[in-house]
Amino acid sequence: MEHELFFEIGTEEIPAGYIGPALENLQALLGEKLRGLGLGFGEILTAATPRRLAVCVRGLADRQPDRQEEFLGPPRKAAYDADNRPTKAAVGFAASRGVAVEELVVTATPKGEYVSVVQEIKGQETITLLASLLPEVVLALSFPKSMRWGAGRISFARPIQWVVALFGNRLVPLQIGDVASGVETRGHRFMSPSPFPVKGYDQYLQLLRDNFVVADLGERRAAVATEIDRAAQTVGGRVLPDDELIDTVTNLVEFPCGVCGTFEERFLELPAAVLITAMREHQKYFCVTDTNGRLLPYFVAVNNTRVADQRLAAEGHQRVLRARLEDALFFFKADRAAKLADRVDALAGLVFQARLGTMLEKTKRVASLASILASRLAPAHLAVVERAALLAKADLLTAMVNEFPSLQGTMGRDYALQEGEGSAVAQAIFDHYLPVRAGDRLPKDIPGALIGVADRLDTIVGCFGIGQIPTGTTDPFGLRRLALGLIHIVENKAFDLDLADIIRQAIGQYGATLTVAPAIISASVLEFLKGRYVNNLISSGIAADAVEAVTTVAFGDLVDCRARLNALLAIRSKPTFATLAAAFKRVMNIIKDNRESAVDEQLLQAGVERQLYEVFRAVQAAVQPLLANKRYDLAMAEILRMKEPVDSFFDGVMVMAEDLTVRQNRLNLLTAIARLFLQIGDFSRMQGAATES
Repeated sequence: MEHELFFEIGTEEIPAGYIGPALENLQALLGEKLRGLGLGFGEILTAATPRRLAVCVRGLADRQPDRQEEFLGPPRKAAYDADNRPTKAAVGFAASRGVAVEELVVTATPKGEYVSVVQEIKGQETITLLASLLPEVVLALSFPKSMRWGAGRISFARPIQWVVALFGNRLVPLQIGDVASGVETRGHRFMSPSPFPVKGYDQYLQLLRDNFVVADLGERRAAVATEIDRAAQTVGGRVLPDDELIDTVTNLVEFPCGVCGTFEERFLELPAAVLITAMREHQKYFCVTDTNGRLLPYFVAVNNTRVADQRLAAEGHQRVLRARLEDALFFFKADRAAKLADRVDALAGLVFQARLGTMLEKTKRVASLASILASRLAPAHLAVVERAALLAKADLLTAMVNEFPSLQGTMGRDYALQEGEGSAVAQAIFDHYLPVRAGDRLPKDIPGALIGVADRLDTIVGCFGIGQIPTGTTDPFGLRRLALGLIHIVENKAFDLDLADIIRQAIGQYGATLTVAPAIISASVLEFLKGRYVNNLISSGIAADAVEAVTTVAFGDLVDCRARLNALLAIRSKPTFATLAAAFKRVMNIIKDNRESAVDEQLLQAGVERQLYEVFRAVQAAVQPLLANKRYDLAMAEILRMKEPVDSFFDGVMVMAEDLTVRQNRLNLLTAIARLFLQIGDFSRMQGAATES
């Protein structure tokens, strides 16, 4: 038979950011444990509020299936003596398994012959297994920070207050710390604090609704969105879109109630980003705008209780926000007493990294590297790049960024505009931090993109240069994120950049600071960037074999890599390409370590050998200018002409001829063909993958 498992962990208020990952972890761990015990089940549903994590398993089998299991004992040589009589080892093993020694059999394994016994294992009842399984799952959940309480024997995100564990209509008796399982849950802490019994998941959700708790995450998120829209409409405004804040607030409340408050219009003097940050980061308030997106002197807060007096509730929020905005306005005015340019030298007092120097030293390195990049890639933007790179980190010393670190770059842009630096310089200061996270927007203009590349590369090179390399579990400086940002910038702006060369330039900016040899740093950083590039392409759905075919032959110019990759992806669906790839793999296997590619025409035999050479020369002549202009799509179309001649050559010619001169000439011809192909990619790695990606 099948039943429903319902399990709830009731706690003190869990931080909003912990809830989503905890539910995913709970769902995954529970499913893994059940499968490991051989217990069949249907879907796993989850629900949560700040005070509870809940899970429901539909269609859970009521017992394990019976099964046979083989148990290995000692080696045969140790189990039986020379007269084939059982030794103490065999007798002891049989006793440990509860069988007679005569029931032991000899089993051949990869490691030799061992004695064994096959036993019938009767499946246990699920309710019995759950008593130990559920506590194991709870204690296996991980959180950024955990707490201990009471006797301190266990830890969890927050102290556990109650546990509900039901299988069918039966209580699952278990203990987590000092808390024993029961059948009663609790409603809203203030509006319905008394406990009440539950019988199953659907009834649980409805009973909680009746007791002022919306436990379904999707339902509660929709309720938050409805409440904030309703509150904003009371003043004729609309909520500034902020999905991330809605997600956060959803996990801060059990029963959302929107309240619209106001603040003095004088605070609108602050840059919009400051107002938004002050409201969302510190107070979790939503901004209100007019129909044109301009901020209005209103905000929306989400209370966790039903609001009887909207005005009184709003006044409480207004007092808190007013203090925040007064501080922000004070910082804003204080910052304007000194220009960004006047702050640059003071960056000498701000440490970038203990072994890599100060932010002033970093600023000088980045400015120099960005200047090199601009000179090569965008000379028209050189002056803007040099000025913006000099000022890019100056806002780190402002009171506003000290109070709101997320505004770095934003305040630099706003202050630069106020100081008359020009819009291009101001935008570059802001842009060079982008992208901040995966999926974030990229720099708008070229100057900020160039500074962003220089800034990221300086950090990556510096960390590699002192041995601070990311491992499988640690990346304290976020180098993977920086590398991916660099890659996205270069691709987005189509910078024709030789990464190997610019890495060497970045290393040179450090002088004698780095402790690792420059050649090792250069090779390691390039390989690191290649790894991030490959992983990013594959995770985006591009076929791994195509990515490998391109990056194994040449990596360094990302734009060129992508152009070659696109050409391969576009042509791989053609049937002739699969055949050519297979033939090319045969070519690569035959030539192996041959380094010569000069062909003596006089040694070519008439027929398929000479025909291959002539087609190769024609294709080579057609392809070289296409390769020079990076028209890899057209070059691939030309290369496909070689499919038939290559096949005919292998069918009609013995490459490894007895005449060593003829043999070498044929190897040279194949090597020349391989080198032409390898200017786009190693097709042999794509054999058998003639499907569109």
